[in-house]
Amino acid sequence: MNTVTFESRYAIGPNEAKALDTSGLRENFQIENLFRPNASHFVYSHYDRYITGGLMPVGEKLKLETIDELLKEPYFLSRREIGIINVGGTGQVEVDGEIFDIDFKEALYIGKGAKAVFFSSKDSSKPAKFYVNSTPAHQSYPTKRVTKAEANQIELGAVETANHRIINQMLLHTVIQTCQLQMGMTELKTGSVWNTMPAHTHDRRMEVYFYFDLPEGQAVSHFMGEPQETRHVWMHNEQAIISPPWSIHSGAGTSNYTFIWGMAGENMDYDDMDKRPITDLR
Repeated sequence: MNTVTFESRYAIGPNEAKALDTSGLRENFQIENLFRPNASHFVYSHYDRYITGGLMPVGEKLKLETIDELLKEPYFLSRREIGIINVGGTGQVEVDGEIFDIDFKEALYIGKGAKAVFFSSKDSSKPAKFYVNSTPAHQSYPTKRVTKAEANQIELGAVETANHRIINQMLLHTVIQTCQLQMGMTELKTGSVWNTMPAHTHDRRMEVYFYFDLPEGQAVSHFMGEPQETRHVWMHNEQAIISPPWSIHSGAGTSNYTFIWGMAGENMDYDDMDKRPITDLR
């Protein structure tokens, strides 16, 4: 049986965030438990109406169900698009009768208007874990699978600065057509721990980070907040965090790791960033 749970997170500004303690930061921005066997969990953020979710089918199919309390639509993708990246065992996604095999670290984009979407695992002993991001959409674009080999890959950083990393731009307008959703995956090399450093903000887009590939017992300290008043939240494996437009989004781990970034907002320009020099951060 597909258990569907959801949360709604209201948008708050930087002045309100200053008053939050550690628990308040985690309650408003961190998403701790995305994956449960044979369950779907979604977090609806009022920053750009962004939905972050996780589906983990074990021995049965999970349907992408609409959520009446949030969407008021007959089906989930009536007025939305969705991006999916598998962070578990090999799985399948069925979209209106068409089946797509999605392996570990592969992505699938589904455009507005798809009605019957089902998720399943090839091997219930190694279940797929489908991490999903969804945004409102005004146009329908074709469903498309994107592998790492098909992604636009950018190598940045260096071992000397502990941020040698590969950015895999997967669901991006330079790779496929989307309305406003952008998703990709950044893999840090062994010995590198810093992501998105130097840091930046982009007042025209919000973002969500999902951390995974973390060895047992390791963690990532995620930095958020205004550049002149940064805060941190400790992140563990397979946890996500919402990044408001006014906030930096950066992190340092106790080991290397991988994270998925998803964005939505005013434009599709990946490089539209307000860069913040390291020496200016407080």
